[in-house]
Amino acid sequence: MAIHVSCCVHGRPPFSDNFDTLKVKPFFSAIKTLLGELRQVLPMRIDVSKTINTTTTAKILDAFVDSVFEYVDQPLLPSQLLQGNFAPVDELGESVVITNIEGNIPDNFPEGVYIRNGPNPLFGGLKSTQSVFGRSRHIWIEGEGMLHALYLSRDSDCKWTLRYNNRHVETETFKLEKQRNKPSFLPAIQGDSLAVLSAYLLNLLRFGKVNKYISNTNVFEHSGKFYSIAENHMPQEIDILTLKTLGNWDVCGAWNRPFTSHPKRVPGTGELVIMGVDATKPFFEVGVLSADGKELIHKVDIKLNRCSLCHEVGVTQRYIVILDFPLTIDIMRLVGGGPLIKYNKEGYARIGIMRRYGDANSICWFKVEPNCTFHILNSFEDGDEVVVWGCRALEAIIPGPDMGLDKFDWYCRGFKPIGHGEENVDASAGDGSLFTRCYEWRLNMKTGQVTERNLTGTEFSMDFPMINGNFTGLKNRFGYTQVVDSIASCTSGMLKCGGLAKLHFEEPDRKRKLEGAIEVEYNMFEKNSFCSGAAFVSKKGGVEEDDGWIITFVHSEDTNLSQVYVIDTKKFSSDPVAKITLPCRVPYGFHGAFMQISTDT
Repeated sequence: MAIHVSCCVHGRPPFSDNFDTLKVKPFFSAIKTLLGELRQVLPMRIDVSKTINTTTTAKILDAFVDSVFEYVDQPLLPSQLLQGNFAPVDELGESVVITNIEGNIPDNFPEGVYIRNGPNPLFGGLKSTQSVFGRSRHIWIEGEGMLHALYLSRDSDCKWTLRYNNRHVETETFKLEKQRNKPSFLPAIQGDSLAVLSAYLLNLLRFGKVNKYISNTNVFEHSGKFYSIAENHMPQEIDILTLKTLGNWDVCGAWNRPFTSHPKRVPGTGELVIMGVDATKPFFEVGVLSADGKELIHKVDIKLNRCSLCHEVGVTQRYIVILDFPLTIDIMRLVGGGPLIKYNKEGYARIGIMRRYGDANSICWFKVEPNCTFHILNSFEDGDEVVVWGCRALEAIIPGPDMGLDKFDWYCRGFKPIGHGEENVDASAGDGSLFTRCYEWRLNMKTGQVTERNLTGTEFSMDFPMINGNFTGLKNRFGYTQVVDSIASCTSGMLKCGGLAKLHFEEPDRKRKLEGAIEVEYNMFEKNSFCSGAAFVSKKGGVEEDDGWIITFVHSEDTNLSQVYVIDTKKFSSDPVAKITLPCRVPYGFHGAFMQISTDT
């Protein structure tokens, strides 16, 4: 394959928007040919580097990348420079004892670990590249995963001891770049089509992988083992006490593809339902793992004809819930000059209901209104209906705007609050398109009919839901979400959550008098304080569904202090029963969980 580029001066490439004058058309044509072949015969996960990874070839490819591509820090918005809790932090190296506690940890609070995942870029921040092929960049959800853990243990005198630690998740790509001590993977998600294609190809040739395994989204437990996960790869097993990465979990070799960030435990059986989406066929596979985690009991290709970028899977006592919404990954669209990831507002949306051990032909598909739903609150069976509750918006927050658009303006318009009473929001102009409301789909398995409605009004946008995990797949009365601060999010151009909400699914909203809406309680934080990773903690000996607490990381941008709040779910709007001040800053992140285990070391 011949590659024609202009000469570089002092190791830096000249830049131009005119690809013809730079004579890269042969490279573009070669990428099209190779990507077309790869799409048919090579899953993205296959390590093709084994076929070309001689020392000489590796050196030539490295030299080419070093001479043609320039890594630059992605610019932060002015508000982010002033409010820098999106910036990464260093590893502590060992856990630190905490003594600064306002209030008290309740006596019936369980011992365990509150742990949260989130992006913590290895080399100071997310990177963009510029080259003769154009520009490519990481999107805001990327960045190597870092675990932040608060350990709560009690001695024989019932005295609490609290410790905090953090640590990167050391995937194989993390270790590769750390050993090289410089950014090595080219951003291959967003940017100019030719730049993304060249990054895709060069990453594949150099490392056998098209992108980094970031493992930055969630943490879960199955059969006494603990895992860190992002859905572009399989999970990494974690030593929960040291946060050391123990290796990939491929279910004894049976699962060799991406893995959902939100696996679901089947009520009654303890089995774990998983799924994985990929940019090459099979686009969407569903799996059922044994309760002991040692066996993949069932695996099925559900035969989608597109790669829907699905973040969650739902379960009920008998069924698996599949979301096929119009946020898609398409390599051929990229080859044709379009974006790799795109939300199509005019595209079809549907929800599939499949028996737990069913196949593609057994799925009952229900057409629903186009939307973007990343997170499911819960799903359950109610007579002839399967009920699905989720957090629904009219636009996708990822990948964000195209390179040619004003990123800050796009997010500002998307996060814009919806005016009171604007129940039927028209997001065609972009205003309020990222406003997320709790939503209900009722899918009748006998008649095929669908009933949809908003469960919450337009007072607050809310997402990152959680419930009492004992009710996963069963009918529940209560749910909890983080509350988006629309004004702060508009100002910063980044999602910020300034409080929490408790949803009363069986109580109608009597105050706001919105048809079909449910009662919602709020716990809003101090000004310029924002949370992440909220999780429900069941009370020891609790009887009712909402016997417990919400625990969450909270950062004050006024004091630059990071704390953990513990909020009694029975007195939800009251002040936290405990505020635990952490020894260092905890950046904003994604999902958290509480693991009820002994933390003695």
